[in-house]
Amino acid sequence: MNRLTIDRDAAMRMVVANLLREFTGIFSGETIERYINETSEYFDGSRVSNFVPLLTERFTRERLRALSQARGLSAKTRPEVLFVCVHNAGRSQMAAALTDALSGGKVHVRSAGSDPTNHINVAVVAAMGELGLDLSKEFPKPLTDEVVEAADVVITMGCGDACPIYPGKRYLDWEVDDPAGQPLEKVRLIRGDIRHRVEGLLRDLDVPTAAL
Repeated sequence: MNRLTIDRDAAMRMVVANLLREFTGIFSGETIERYINETSEYFDGSRVSNFVPLLTERFTRERLRALSQARGLSAKTRPEVLFVCVHNAGRSQMAAALTDALSGGKVHVRSAGSDPTNHINVAVVAAMGELGLDLSKEFPKPLTDEVVEAADVVITMGCGDACPIYPGKRYLDWEVDDPAGQPLEKVRLIRGDIRHRVEGLLRDLDVPTAAL
């Protein structure tokens, strides 16, 4: 076994310890470890394999928090919004970052992809960076049932019928151009379109819009 494998194994043991400490008493150890294993296997098959422990901890934590909300095991203290597009590399990432920033953190936001890719669109990262919003540490995530169940509003952006439908959820479909393969100038226009829609969403949620 080489040093890289040893280091990764140690990091994964730390991930398990951290999440067990955080969620024991809410979920069984078996449930927590099952979610860790599912998430780890997902990232193992991607081109971000060097970051599997970090991404596994972040995404498993998000999934378990969503599951806790969906099952009524933890209270919702703010509206929950889920943005879904195909690759979770452009539109949904921009919408999530803009919603978080423009709501001043008063809306909890998740994003996912029906067929996630391996990295965020570099033009999207650049366009959002112009507003002081750093997407460089974000990563595309798969769409999972618990994040849909936890959401109060699910907003789809070009992913068709891929999003599961749950009763009692508010569903919106935003027809927004795909930034994939587009120059930065076009991505800026898409960013402006999404920002306008987010501002309308915040008005509907009765959440004041913060300066950006």
